[in-house]
Parts: sequence; structure tokens; C-alpha cells
Amino acid sequence: MSIKFYNTLTRKKEDFKPIDEKEIKMYSCGPTVYYFAHIGNLRAYLFMDTLRRVLKYNGYKLKHVMNITDVGHLVSDADEGEDKMMKAAKRENKDPFEIAKFYMDAFLADIDKLNVDRPEIIARATEHINVMEEYVKKIIENGFTYQTEDTVYFDTSKLDKYGVLSNRNVEDQKAGARVEFDQNKKNISDFALWIKAPENHIMKWDSFFGKSYPGWHLECSAMGCKYLGDHFDIHTGGVDHIPIHHENEIAQSKGYSGKIPANFWMHVEFLQINGGKMSKSLNNLYTLKDLEDKGYEPLVYRMFNFTSNYRAQINFTFEAMDSAKIALNRLREGYLKHCEGNSDVSNDEITAYKQRFLDAINDDLNMPVAMSVVWDVIKNPNKSQKFKNLLLEFDEVLGLNLKNYKKEENVLPEDVLELVKARNEARINKNWTESDRIRDILIEMGYTVKDSKEGTIVQK
Repeated sequence: MSIKFYNTLTRKKEDFKPIDEKEIKMYSCGPTVYYFAHIGNLRAYLFMDTLRRVLKYNGYKLKHVMNITDVGHLVSDADEGEDKMMKAAKRENKDPFEIAKFYMDAFLADIDKLNVDRPEIIARATEHINVMEEYVKKIIENGFTYQTEDTVYFDTSKLDKYGVLSNRNVEDQKAGARVEFDQNKKNISDFALWIKAPENHIMKWDSFFGKSYPGWHLECSAMGCKYLGDHFDIHTGGVDHIPIHHENEIAQSKGYSGKIPANFWMHVEFLQINGGKMSKSLNNLYTLKDLEDKGYEPLVYRMFNFTSNYRAQINFTFEAMDSAKIALNRLREGYLKHCEGNSDVSNDEITAYKQRFLDAINDDLNMPVAMSVVWDVIKNPNKSQKFKNLLLEFDEVLGLNLKNYKKEENVLPEDVLELVKARNEARINKNWTESDRIRDILIEMGYTVKDSKEGTIVQK
């Protein structure tokens, strides 16, 4: 059983060797709960889920931690800009703790709809302030910090190298900085660990530094260490985390324990919208609810993500979603046909399919190739219970919930039934203009219309 993952730390695909064969320890950067997650955010958690499912399919047990950032997080990953939680509190005229609870619940509801397997531990930052404080104290004790009047900074010049993940040059960063260098910092790459809270700052706690709050990079290092120890197997996140957030996590961990915390760093690429970036100005920050309102069930978005490897950018269009919707329905119909089949197939054929599927998912989660194996099983002309069971086994990785799928009965709403009745009467009376008019109304309502000897047949 060989699994290969691309490791951002070494910039190559490597054989995955767990620290402990009995249990994989993994950490994933979770959401900052100041607003609804958009579909670009959700791609990261679908990737996280696929990784979980592949490891479990290979027989591993997991101890997986995901944080919830429900405490101050600046608009920029660097130490500048407005605090996102405070900004949301002002926008909605609510307490930031109330904001965090509402949007955390909304996020968890979204990942449940996507059939994302929840991590074993979901850790809220606000419930771990003392853990973070003790972590900072150890970094201070180890001599990796300096203090200004209102901030404890991490001193990156004390490291053997800063930028091991992104391989960037700090001096180049300073030369190309778009903002004026913060004169409170000794080095442009230094970052805030602990911040003294202004009088009007709501989210603050008593600490060794007075009324204060943690820098946002800190929570992942502190909570990862609490639950997984100072050395674990895998750390996941988006590619946007590589240059600052994950570099700072590594720096903090080195300051705390002298170790890079994870052996494998795995990052999911961006989702593009119609070939470009998502942005508020373009009004294309779609949420899962936006997709549902347009007639796409959440699992269609899950299916759409299987068309690309997690390390490649994927281009979202509604045409692509239409294709994913058709594909999901065909997969389900194909599964049901195997449920009804009674053909006998050889165990060698089943074994060959299993090996091809395993080879694909263990090759850095190559889901497009894995899906090609699934389609070969679906299209096999011999409809068999063995293929049904094989598809259910594959679905442990796909997460498309095939075992609970049943063909929906064509139950039409009362207003649609009235239109069908009126159209049948128009056809009997050879009033073709009226018949066409009603047909067009039904199509606009999202129904297909077919004529038969028995009358109008309408389906959603």
C-alpha cells in the first residue's frame, strides 16, 4: 500500500510515511467566521474531506483538528488592516461573539450539506486563549520575541531561515512591499504574537500583557500542539496560506519547540469564476445557498470539484455546474441499475477495478482518474449486485451518499397539475396556441414537457 502526496515543504511528490502507523495526526486551517463561506472557501474543505476519506479508505485511523477563528483576524494576513470580527460586528450592529456563533453554525451547516466528514476535533479560538498565552510565554522564554509598547512581536531574524515553505527571499519582499514598512518591527517579516487591546476593542482578555488578544497566526500553532503534539503528519490549507500564515506557523513552532510541526504541508488551489478571480466588486462571491437557489443541490458542487486535481485551479461556470448536475444524475441512475441487476461477474474483474481506483486516489488524490474508473463500472453492460457494492465502497471516498439515494417519485405541485389539466383540455380542443403558451410556462418553471397518447407528461 503506497500513498504519494505532493509536499509543499519539499516541492515534490513523496511517499507518505506516517509517524505512527496506528493513527494519522492532521491539522486543517478552518474558517474565520465573520460572514458566510463562499464556494471558493468551501473547495478547501472538500479537499480536506477527500484527503480524510482516502486515508480512511487505506485503513488509517485519524486524529484531525480544525480550528474556528472566532477571535480577531486582520483583513490582511500581515499585521495591518481592520479586524474582520470587529468589522462584521459594526456591519450588523451585533456583539462579535454573537456574530461568530451565527456564522460558525452557518459554516458547519454548509459542510454538512456537502457531506463533509467533520474532523474529530473542532477547536474554537476563543476557547483556547489560555493555551495560546502559555504558548507565547514559552516563545518569549526561548528568546524569539521583542516587545513594543502594545505588541509582542516574533523576531524572524532569530531563525535559521524564514520562508522555508514559500522559499521566498525576505529582502525581495521588503523591496517590493506595497505598504510602508512598519517602523515598530525590526524586520519586515516579523509578526504580532500578542497585542494590547485598545479601550474600544471588545474581544480582549486578561493576560501577562494586560487586556489583550492573540495575533491570528498563533491559534493554529497553539491548538495544533495541544491536541496533536509538536510534531504531526499533515497540515492542510489553501495556497493563500503559504506565503504568510503557514510560514508564521512554522516560525512560531520553531520558536516554541525547535521543530517544523508537520511533515507534509498540502495546499488546495484557488477556484476561479468564469476564468477570473472572485470579488465583491464583480458580484460573484457565490455561497452554497446561492447555488441551491439556482437549482443545484450541494452534492452537485461536490461532483464538480472531482473534475480537477486539488493542486490545479478549477474554473467555475454555471455551464460546468449543469454538466456536473447531469453527471451526478447519470451516476445515480447507473447505480440504481446495478442495484436491480442479477448478472454474475468475476472476482478478478472486481479486483481490477478496485486496484485502478486505489492507484488513482493514492496518487496525490487524482480524483479525475478515480472518477473514470467509477464511470467504467457504471457503464458496464453486466448489471450486478457486485458492482453495486463496489460503487458503495468507492463512495466511501466520493462522499456522494449513494446508499441513501432513491429515485424520486414525480409528485407535481397543485399549480403545475392545474396547468397540465388546462393544457390537456387545450389539446383536446385543438387550441394549439394555448397549448404552446402553457408548455412555455411549464418550461420556465423548470419542467420538461412531453406529449403522449395519454396526454401531457411533465417532469421536474
